Amino acid sequence: MYLVCGEALFDVFGQHCSGRSSELELKAIAGGSPFNVAVGLRRLAAESALFAGFSTDFLGDRLRRVLHDEGVSGDYLVFSDAPTTLAMVAVDARGVPHYSFRGEGCADRMLGLEHLPHLDARVRGIHLGSYSLVVTPIADTLFELVRREGDQRLISLDPNVRLGVEPRVEIWQQRIEAFAAQAHLIKVSEEDLALLYPGLKPEAVIERWLGQRCQLLFLTHGSDGASVFSRRHGHWSVPAQAVVTRDTVGAGDTFQAALLAYLARHGLDSPAALAALSRTHIEALLDYAVRAAAVTCSRVGPDLPYAHELQTR
Repeated sequence: MYLVCGEALFDVFGQHCSGRSSELELKAIAGGSPFNVAVGLRRLAAESALFAGFSTDFLGDRLRRVLHDEGVSGDYLVFSDAPTTLAMVAVDARGVPHYSFRGEGCADRMLGLEHLPHLDARVRGIHLGSYSLVVTPIADTLFELVRREGDQRLISLDPNVRLGVEPRVEIWQQRIEAFAAQAHLIKVSEEDLALLYPGLKPEAVIERWLGQRCQLLFLTHGSDGASVFSRRHGHWSVPAQAVVTRDTVGAGDTFQAALLAYLARHGLDSPAALAALSRTHIEALLDYAVRAAAVTCSRVGPDLPYAHELQTR
């Protein structure tokens, strides 16, 4: 089982206008990067649980229902009467989403050190990412969790930078560097590295991260595919799978879930197994993640694929 840590919220999309300027139709879809990864893991036949702060309001109840319906364990949820975060999403002409957040004081940010869970042998790995890495108190709580567990469980990281939540890039840099030093596997987009380190070549950052605990790093390039950097086997790139793109919402989360699901399926979800991966396994891992992301891009919103859909492609 993977314990996925971080925010759960509703992504709110504007719909076509009705013609009256006083009316705006909205569509809300359960989301948040960690939430999507936890759901994506289950759809790809890997066990997952979510460690997150959940509101007891009606939106929080709906999020919990989604987890139940998808088969994600709710054993590590922490409940409060704080409200549920809303992310307002605008999708541009290329299908790329842009976010603004209504989340100050909301339940997903309120996890404290007193909420740190005891983990048993079922939990093989821990995944974290997005703005939960930089807002307090949850950021401090998640860092203590990976510091405590990093020697015995696989730690994976996706920065998933959201400057709309925390606009100070230096805060993101400090936090991401601290988490990257604890991670065995890192997935990061080219766009995120450009936001974190404008003007710096991605290879310079990747070399630093691989010089710590990290064994494998995946760099995604959007429609240009993805690259893998392995401490043992060097680096190479693959193109994206050809697909008619509806939008790219959830594509990065799909890529991440597919990486972790592949490792779990093949019994490679441990720090030692990751360090010993053959190039053949890494190539298959990268191919699986690219194909999974393509399925999500072919659909509207964060509608992540199921395992049987990848077997038939």
